[in-house]
Amino acid sequence: MLPLKKIFSILVVLITFSISAQKDSTQVDDLKIKGKIKINSNYFNPLTPSKAAFYSAIFPGGGQIYNKKFWKAPIVWGAMGTSIYLYLDNNNEYDRYRTAFKMREAGLQDEFTNNDGSLTVSRNGLISAQKTLKSNRDLALLTTVVFYVLQIVEASVNAHLLQFNTNDNLSFAPSMIYNSSTYDIPKFGFSFKYTF
Repeated sequence: MLPLKKIFSILVVLITFSISAQKDSTQVDDLKIKGKIKINSNYFNPLTPSKAAFYSAIFPGGGQIYNKKFWKAPIVWGAMGTSIYLYLDNNNEYDRYRTAFKMREAGLQDEFTNNDGSLTVSRNGLISAQKTLKSNRDLALLTTVVFYVLQIVEASVNAHLLQFNTNDNLSFAPSMIYNSSTYDIPKFGFSFKYTF
């Protein structure tokens, strides 16, 4: 067992070293920079994905334009425009057949009844057409909502991915490994190269 005097002296030495190690030897109080500070254009901006998502939410395709992926905006517009057109067309046709069905049930002549009283579309045909057109209309509305959400997500994810370092200092490529001393069959593998 160590005597109390030695333990005390060891503690004093340790405390002295820890205090002296915590002193800052590089005090910089009056630092002045001459000229302009250059900011790397590839810096990370944490607000970029949220801005891209916001622009896509306000105007479909706006996030793609913000990300400078201009070729994606017409794809978004075409997909959403097609689904909106299908919704409106099916809704108009549904209203047309619904009106004809209501008129026929009230005993009036509808657009699918000829002047001589013959029917071009039967009562069951009107009911079937309403069901089909309503189903198609609802599907087109769901497709429009899905395209809207997907283009927001795509803009945000693309903005995230654009900030990754993809230069040649970081690469992953297949390679063949030759062993010239044994003259074996070449071995295949992958090499991961990272340089500073």
